[in-house]
Amino acid sequence: MTVEATTHLAELTKRSRAGEIIFPDFIQELAAIGVERYHTDYCRQENTYYFSSGESCVVAVPHPAETIDSEFSEARVEQAIRQSQRGEHTYPEFLQKTMAAGCVGYFVQITGRQALYFGRRGEVHVEPFPQPSQN
Repeated sequence: MTVEATTHLAELTKRSRAGEIIFPDFIQELAAIGVERYHTDYCRQENTYYFSSGESCVVAVPHPAETIDSEFSEARVEQAIRQSQRGEHTYPEFLQKTMAAGCVGYFVQITGRQALYFGRRGEVHVEPFPQPSQN
């Protein structure tokens, strides 16, 4: 992996965390550089990006100082996702809400067009990417 690719991933992650880039654009930029999936780990406070070449890159991602609830609430995770889709909160607020809902992290499958949110005991909420609006 090149230094440029690693630097670009760190910058994209920072922009996403700051709310400067919305999820669909973030995904588009990742796909353009060959990322096929990534894992956001709330406990380790990092994202691991996986490339179709087999390479991977870990980027530190500071998270809010929140305790992850021990009970996973799929309904509350889904509610936080819907709020994000409507632009009703920032990414840090999304993190806080999903952590409070017992989510320990998620995988985004760019090539599979879905995200998998999971809890401490293996609970999973599968969220297909929204269909592009047809204008």
